[in-house]
Amino acid sequence: MKVIRMVDFGVYLDDGKEGILLPKRFMPEGIKIEDEVEVFLYHDGDERLIATTQKPLGIVGDIVKLRAVNITPQGAFLDLGLMKDIFVPKSKQLMGMRSGGDYLVQIYIDEQTGRIAATEKIEFGLSNRELTVKELEVVDLTVYRRTDIGYVCIINNKHTGVLHFNEIYRNIMVGDKFKGFIKKISTDENKIDLAAGKPGYTRVEDETTKVLRLLSENNGYLPYNDKSSPDEIYDYFGMSKKTFKMTTGNLYKQRKISFEKTGIKLTES
Repeated sequence: MKVIRMVDFGVYLDDGKEGILLPKRFMPEGIKIEDEVEVFLYHDGDERLIATTQKPLGIVGDIVKLRAVNITPQGAFLDLGLMKDIFVPKSKQLMGMRSGGDYLVQIYIDEQTGRIAATEKIEFGLSNRELTVKELEVVDLTVYRRTDIGYVCIINNKHTGVLHFNEIYRNIMVGDKFKGFIKKISTDENKIDLAAGKPGYTRVEDETTKVLRLLSENNGYLPYNDKSSPDEIYDYFGMSKKTFKMTTGNLYKQRKISFEKTGIKLTES
């Protein structure tokens, strides 16, 4: 927005009307009339639109993981990275919120108040009925929830797809964001299979190759062995504990790895 006038307590930015205040504490050094500045707009406690150069953790339409900082009978306030927190009405929560908890929410503008707010009820705005993506297209993924076969991810804040366990090569958590691509679109209700990274890389590897690659990428050591739980192994390697034990056993016989007290290690050879 363009600076149209300066006052003792800040500058006013051109909104086609009286102007929107950018308080002095957020003014870039040396700013002057006619300069343009990138700002985020929100309502202050007196319902006035106000500008800030602080970078919010999300803007309208974004799906982000935010931390609850205050709970009231009417709802919860989440840290948006600004001086002012964002409100989640109780009616927009799934199972209630607690202070200090992290929640995946979507930011929207409340029609009644005109203020930005957040909702946990994300799925109502997601649909695969009319897709805006195609196979092999690179997309933005947000991890939504875990299932028996992998993680449901939100695609470009519009659709959902499944990132199967055998396509996951590192620990991920709900709320994580990363690039991926559309691996396959099924004609059955436009179901989408996803893959992390970009298309074109060799993605098919057997269990032995995977274990050796992961060891190489982690300085030759991984804190997993036959004492690790099946869930831990499946989360990290995308294979069953039985398969993991057979694979590492064969690698040990080939003298490619050694068993340590707390994990497995690549041999020097």
